Amino acid sequence: MTFEHASAPRGIRDTNPQFGQTSLPSSRELGEVVPAKQPDGTPVAAGGPAFAKSWAHFVAGGLGGMASATLTAPLDVLKTRLQSTYYQQHLAAMRTARGLPPIETMSFARSSLLHVRETGEILWQVPKAEGWRALFKGLGPNLIGVVPARAINFYVYGNSKKVISNRFNNGQEAAWVHLCSAAAAGLVTGTATNPIWLVKTRLQLDKNSHIDGRGRQYKNALDCTMQTVRKEGFFGLYRGLTASYLGVSESTLQWMMYEQMKLSLARRADRLAASGRAPTLWDQTVDWTGKVSAAGAAKFIAALITYPHEVVRTRLRQAPQQDGRLKYTGLAQCFKLIWKEEGMASLYGGLVPHMFRVVPSAAIMFGTYEGVLKLLGESSNM
Repeated sequence: MTFEHASAPRGIRDTNPQFGQTSLPSSRELGEVVPAKQPDGTPVAAGGPAFAKSWAHFVAGGLGGMASATLTAPLDVLKTRLQSTYYQQHLAAMRTARGLPPIETMSFARSSLLHVRETGEILWQVPKAEGWRALFKGLGPNLIGVVPARAINFYVYGNSKKVISNRFNNGQEAAWVHLCSAAAAGLVTGTATNPIWLVKTRLQLDKNSHIDGRGRQYKNALDCTMQTVRKEGFFGLYRGLTASYLGVSESTLQWMMYEQMKLSLARRADRLAASGRAPTLWDQTVDWTGKVSAAGAAKFIAALITYPHEVVRTRLRQAPQQDGRLKYTGLAQCFKLIWKEEGMASLYGGLVPHMFRVVPSAAIMFGTYEGVLKLLGESSNM
């Protein structure tokens, strides 16, 4: 070793080519490494393994799901009830008593207005008849389901996007990368959490008194699980799984549109920076609310296109009986029977509270997800 090299401080020796150069800039005053920044302000990881900080997506997704589920619980209860057979029969009886024709014979505009009115009436009647706690019925198993479901979904999606883009697309994002990642995340999440959603659905549809006078059918989530396994077998917990898989189309559309909107926002920010002009109030508003608005818009469009699968999934999980046998035996049969007996409008039962719930829910969830990732020094961008 030469004298010059030996006498040099260790920090300087480490930058010698034979020891490898660092790609991170350093502070001129303190000599400290200053991490490079991504366009959204998060630091760029210094060439770590492909799954560096992959746990951040798990934590951020779980917290996002918890926040959105708690704040929108009453609308989730309302949506589930409007999707069920019991409430559709109840509403049909109310229409007959008022002298109204069957809803399937009404025009689209009239049936839509009637649906909004009936939604408001049920939202008013539930706390009046059952107390305000009924608006949060099923929140316990919902949170037990939402937190791991969102954690798994965001974890699988975030890391699938990294793996697929690095191995098959030179590390670049693309619509097909988002599509494959979202599909993988949806399938894994649906399979892992279907029993929890089934229990939540049945608890939300459990009424104060049954027609046979037995009172509530289920004492709690555990009792519901045990009764389901005892009467329907272990695979009874997976009723509605095929409809859940069909629902992967919704999450896939949502992720794709959200990612494309994010890329559009990033390009807008780049153009603004390149122009050199000072940001206006509108530019600052877009910068602060762009991703949240993108999440809400993406969810709205995806949910509107794919909503009928929600009704079918609820019916399959509810498992109503007819003549001592299950009324709905499969995905296609359930679709056809609802259409035949109740009309197309019933495939959109609960759409209004669903939209009121999922749009702000998506905004809350994705906003929390992006915020927590930023706090943890990670980014959802490649």
